[in-house]
Amino acid sequence: MKFLLLAFWLVTGHYVLAQTTAPFDASTWTIEGKMEKETFQGKEGIRLMGGAIYLKDSTFMNGIIEFDMTLSRNRYFPGFGFRIQDKENFEQIYLRPHQLGNPDAIQYMPVFKRQEAWQLYYGDGYSTAVTYPLDEWVHIRLVVLGTQAEVYVGDQGKPALVIHQLKRAAKPGKISLDNGAPVFTRYANFQYTKTDNPTLLGTYKQAAPAKPGTIMSWHISNTFDEKRLDNGYEIPQDLAKQAMWHTLPAENTGVVNLSQISKLREGLNTVFAKVTLVSDKPQIKKLQFGFSDRAKVYCNGRLLYSGQDGFMSRDYRFLGTIGYFDDTYLDLKKGKNELWIAVSETFGGWGIQGIIADQSGLTIE
Repeated sequence: MKFLLLAFWLVTGHYVLAQTTAPFDASTWTIEGKMEKETFQGKEGIRLMGGAIYLKDSTFMNGIIEFDMTLSRNRYFPGFGFRIQDKENFEQIYLRPHQLGNPDAIQYMPVFKRQEAWQLYYGDGYSTAVTYPLDEWVHIRLVVLGTQAEVYVGDQGKPALVIHQLKRAAKPGKISLDNGAPVFTRYANFQYTKTDNPTLLGTYKQAAPAKPGTIMSWHISNTFDEKRLDNGYEIPQDLAKQAMWHTLPAENTGVVNLSQISKLREGLNTVFAKVTLVSDKPQIKKLQFGFSDRAKVYCNGRLLYSGQDGFMSRDYRFLGTIGYFDDTYLDLKKGKNELWIAVSETFGGWGIQGIIADQSGLTIE
């Protein structure tokens, strides 16, 4: 066997990779959903609904994950997770069969503290249009190396989704197959290959530089109940005194994913994001900002703005994705000024971003 492997490498120039097949049984998977074995269209597999199954091997970081699945035109979100650290922290790929052919038919998102993030990460590198037959077997293949990954759907020779930069740190973890809906999804022929030399065929892009004036770092408070800001125009003094702060850097888009440090709980759905603006004179500056899902903007303790951008908050097609869609104007005094933004979340992505394009006479701390 060693001779055959060596001969294969000498002839082809490639190492033989060890592909592992994972049978669908309790010794291989931790089952946390309704799983039934089934033979469909000649393939032995499973029907999965109402949860997930987790591969007990916990050392996958780079390589290939592939399997077959069938989907129906229902509004549900079946997929898989990888590099799973625990049930609240992992990378996730899922499909939206009800959006077949639309720009968000397949989605990548990082999961921090069990919080979804599709409202923060959408478009090129995160979601794209795919088509495939319904109620038939479709082959899914992930190739991942370091901070880059690509997903193949069907028998296409090029990736359907190219993920330019995975958002979580590259750490070994478990793999899952997921379908939390009450509508079943079939899976079959699950295999994975561990290798630090997988072939990536996609065209990868470097992150575009941040726009001039982007706020690249925010101080983030501990969580509190959004209701504490009801019926007032100033930040409650006791709330300000109780705040404990962590610093989070922004991505090049300006987005800060607040779920990195803040766990969403009932009654603890809001944080403050703040910066200090040091002005060399009294002046007014325009703040462009985006948020998910709701925001209240305070300058030197007084309320300037309140807005709602949550899912379907405007009409049934409104997704609530983050972007620089809102402006307000900051009346700054000479010296230090405090910009605080209360950001509240329901689901889909907890984030903030801001730009002060004209920073003449201004320092941001």
